Amino acid sequence: MLHKLLLEHILFLDIETVPETRTFQELSPIKQQLWGEKSKYQRKEEFTPEEYYVRAGIWAEFGKIACISVGFFKNKEDSRSFRLTTFKGGEEKILKDFSNLLSTHFYKDHHLLCAHNGKEFDFPFIARRMIINGLSLPSKLNLFGKKPWEVPHLDTLELWKFGDYKNYTSLKLLTNVLNIPSPKDDIDGSEVRDVFYEERNINRIAVYCEKDVVAIAQIILKFRQEELLTDNEIISV
Repeated sequence: MLHKLLLEHILFLDIETVPETRTFQELSPIKQQLWGEKSKYQRKEEFTPEEYYVRAGIWAEFGKIACISVGFFKNKEDSRSFRLTTFKGGEEKILKDFSNLLSTHFYKDHHLLCAHNGKEFDFPFIARRMIINGLSLPSKLNLFGKKPWEVPHLDTLELWKFGDYKNYTSLKLLTNVLNIPSPKDDIDGSEVRDVFYEERNINRIAVYCEKDVVAIAQIILKFRQEELLTDNEIISV
């Protein structure tokens, strides 16, 4: 089935997220209490709620989106290219720009969104943050009433599981075992918060995010037994 899909119909994406505020103390008292309750199981007795807050970016209720990077294939005669772009700025602007892309270019029935662990993280995180920001969900993220086979999402982690639901494989590990050039050569997910709040270097985060998007596209090519993208085929716009 994967071989029958047209690559041009797939929007590949990755998001980077950070805690809602720079420090735990900047949260309202009630939000601090709610964070303590939400994170209790994960942090156990090892960390206080304040100490554990650096990890708040993985929860949509306590985090926000720093950037969304997307990529898509463009075939012209005998050549192909993979175009990348990143939505940056305030979170509401990021979400509006991304929603506009979905509504104007990737809204048809045959269009698919593809991410690594997207069904568990990227897609629901974006949808939740849109609702929190008072934005309407584009059709590709509004799953209410849809049957499983009608959900327009591809997930490279799910493809790799082959039905083994207890297995988790990181993007970094999967690219390694598939002999795909590693996308992680500058920062990793644990550093995004500091780069965002302390360095205030969103461009560095965007580069990191775009490399993940390329890696996701490479995995799909590997599954289809097609040639991997070369550097001169990748265009950042």
